[in-house]
Amino acid sequence: MPEKTPAPVRKAVIPVAGLGTRFLPATKATPKEMLPVVDKPAIQYVVEEAVAAGLSDVLMVTGRNKRPLEDHFDRVDGLESALKDKGDDAKLAAVQYASDLADIHYVRQGDPLGLGHAVLKGHQHVGHEPFAVLLGDDLIDESNPVLPRMIEVQERTGGCVVALMEVPHDTINLYGCAAVEQTGEDGVVRITGLVEKPDPADAPSNLAIIGRYVLAPEIFDVLRSTPPGRGNEIQLTDALETLAADPQSAGVYGVVLEGDRYDTGDKISYLKAVVQLAGRREDLAEELHTWLREYVAALDAPQVGGDAAR
Repeated sequence: MPEKTPAPVRKAVIPVAGLGTRFLPATKATPKEMLPVVDKPAIQYVVEEAVAAGLSDVLMVTGRNKRPLEDHFDRVDGLESALKDKGDDAKLAAVQYASDLADIHYVRQGDPLGLGHAVLKGHQHVGHEPFAVLLGDDLIDESNPVLPRMIEVQERTGGCVVALMEVPHDTINLYGCAAVEQTGEDGVVRITGLVEKPDPADAPSNLAIIGRYVLAPEIFDVLRSTPPGRGNEIQLTDALETLAADPQSAGVYGVVLEGDRYDTGDKISYLKAVVQLAGRREDLAEELHTWLREYVAALDAPQVGGDAAR
């Protein structure tokens, strides 16, 4: 009997139901995913990443007060007409680009029962196909993406694939951590276990799990039987650990990120993302870099009379 051809990865699930409490009061009435990174909301970068990897069928798992996300990716006739009447073709194109970027669907998560629960809400849309999960808090440098290679590994192995990032060993307690074994393929490891926020002394590696996954459809059955874990929530990492330990499964693999990643849910990382992404823009880089050099020089200069650098 001929081998069954692996199903291609065609769809992306983006959980966006979180409350964004780390950015209060800014997120009191504005979804955290709509916070601007230069001149685009953070969520648009994530959708663009999915589309660049060939995933133009996107499901967002939303919650209350997330309507602005739907509005952002919808057409706004009045705004478009005003821009057209003004002859502002550049802004008109930018607005229409967001609306035409992908085929976006929405489903409510309802009760906030964890990332595993949010992924389960995507089952009806995904069906029995492998799919990607992109967390909206994580922005990945588009010049060195990780998702295309993750998709290639999933389609080749039939297993689940997570993105991993090397972090200083003494900070691994801030992340989920992967125990791994080498595959002989550069940048790709097989995951043998997952530990949530381990003590650095007990951590099996310095490889942290970040917010990109390419999952086999078997994950849905495992999630349904996964009891609530940390925070009394259904944890995706618990389901992945079950699959990693199951000799009958196709396995769980990790692809190590080589580019930059920004956690836009963290204030300092968010500010770094704004500065670094703006610094790569042709229309902003020269003026921004000039100002940054002057600002840093002023910070380093001896202060006279106790005045702070401005």
